[in-house]
Amino acid sequence: MSDLPAVAITEFMQQDLELISETTSAADAATHMTEKRIGCLVVQGVGQDLDQQPIIGLVSETDLVRKVMAAYPADLSIPVSQIMTSPLKTIEGHRPMLDASHAMEQHGVRHLCVAEGEEIVGLISIRDLVRYFVYAESGPIQELDNVYRPLSVLMQTSIETIATSASVRQAAQHMATNKVGALLVQQDGEFTGIVTERDLVHKVLSEEKDLDELSVKRVMNYPLIDIDINRTIHDASDLMAEKWIRHLPVTENRKIVGILSVRDLIRMIALRDRPRFLRQK
Repeated sequence: MSDLPAVAITEFMQQDLELISETTSAADAATHMTEKRIGCLVVQGVGQDLDQQPIIGLVSETDLVRKVMAAYPADLSIPVSQIMTSPLKTIEGHRPMLDASHAMEQHGVRHLCVAEGEEIVGLISIRDLVRYFVYAESGPIQELDNVYRPLSVLMQTSIETIATSASVRQAAQHMATNKVGALLVQQDGEFTGIVTERDLVHKVLSEEKDLDELSVKRVMNYPLIDIDINRTIHDASDLMAEKWIRHLPVTENRKIVGILSVRDLIRMIALRDRPRFLRQK
């Protein structure tokens, strides 16, 4: 991977952390995410010194969907201390962006806290990695520009679906069971929309709506935002950023043949660089 410069994580990390107390409820955490248009919050423990409360975990949209909304009965008042990702997953800021990609892939997360010694100084997300790798002047992503239909190399051809009549809780349970962040919605054999973790958290949990009474049709995104299989990786990344989405159905001759996620855009890089990463561990 010598064709990619070893850029440090600190150059791309987010320094302004969105903090919540470990006693914050799941519903309030969802509201905070919705208001700030973010998918992850940093959790602080309760300490005697209000200015020195320790950072003890992260809570994400995935945590809220899989650990709260998929449960029965769903306890929207549960404190985030019981559902957060902890112990805290951290990475040193001087490490290269490639190592952040490996760590996220290894732990199955989209966010890592960035540490300097004992101090948390920032947050690095999967979107930050995309900004670096996809728009770098050289490297494997740029090499794929010369590959015929590069999106076909990156997309997932196995598509998880759900009916428009299904309840929001059923959607959350489907996502939790299959460990996916989005479901294509079907009606009468046709794809009519897409429902994501973000939709469930921002449109349902943050407003404390009934998970069993509300149907997927009421919260799904439609019409579908998709991308043709002949477009470039840059096109896909730009469209995701513009529309503030993490999943894109991929079409061929106007028929959906796969689905592409933000993680898919850079997963190939981590796979190619794994031998180097393992040697240095």
